[in-house]
Amino acid sequence: MEFNIAKSINLEGVTCPMNFVKTKVALAELKTGEILEVILDEGESITNVPKSVKEEGHQVLKVINLGETFRVIIKK
Repeated sequence: MEFNIAKSINLEGVTCPMNFVKTKVALAELKTGEILEVILDEGESITNVPKSVKEEGHQVLKVINLGETFRVIIKK
């Protein structure tokens, strides 16, 4: 399934909580219904960011394991 990505950010090497802050800023730049792609490291990042995004009221459409990183598709 392909998504119509409005914005993409690569947060490899960015630690918590800055990766969530940067994700939140990127989402703020989007219109409701637009899609953000975020690349996150495994571990704490992939555990915390999707959970926090959902708590903010956004929808995590898909999490794709790329090996050492993950591609997270978020709908605002």
